[in-house]
Amino acid sequence: MKDQASVIRETDEEARKLARTLLRSARYAAIAVLDPNTGFPFASRVLLGTDFDGVPVILVSGLSAHTRALDADPRASLLTGEPGKGDPLAHARLTTQCRAAAVERDSAAHTRIRDRFLARHSKAKLYVDFPDFRFFRLIPESASLNGGFGRAYILDGEELIIRSPANEELAENAAEVVQDLLALEPDLARKTAIAHKARTGTRWAICGVDCAGFDVISGDLLLRHEFDTPIRSRVELYSHISNMKYSIPEI
Repeated sequence: MKDQASVIRETDEEARKLARTLLRSARYAAIAVLDPNTGFPFASRVLLGTDFDGVPVILVSGLSAHTRALDADPRASLLTGEPGKGDPLAHARLTTQCRAAAVERDSAAHTRIRDRFLARHSKAKLYVDFPDFRFFRLIPESASLNGGFGRAYILDGEELIIRSPANEELAENAAEVVQDLLALEPDLARKTAIAHKARTGTRWAICGVDCAGFDVISGDLLLRHEFDTPIRSRVELYSHISNMKYSIPEI
């Protein structure tokens, strides 16, 4: 009897880029945790952000069931990827298995994560500083990408993390970097929306920059522009944006 052919494809750079984009462009996700009382999987929905190293971040209340579950067992899975027209299973989605790490409120990490999160989720300003709310970094350990029918891939968690010597510099100077990008190309957000074939009749703004790309937002719409490879310096980022602005058609 012949062995059944594996449905898992060899992971190539196209698959890695799709996986990174699905994770980093998601404003929310389904999260699955382990109920400490029953041991059963417990699924919920959370708002999603990212830290400068690409690690997904959630803001949760201590009163929620999934927060209590993460305190008891840090293992969790995230499902990201939006269905479109037609069969929902024909659209790409990513399941990321993570290990949660709470972010201390008085740490430098909390400040930068808070700023990045609110740039994506402005309404969270209403409760982000409540004493029972806190951030978790969900550090990827492995991931399963389904790029559509017949396109399944397995990724190591490390492939979803941004490794660059410029991470710390961009984290410490995030607001200044965004202003520099706008000085280089004042219409960068709108042009990025054009390049990604999004609607252009609304106002777009940059809501996050890191060494692997940048995010633009318009209301509830978020787009991720992922670089082919992470930049290694602030100067390299500016050079990339300067070159990029000539490759996007005017509309």
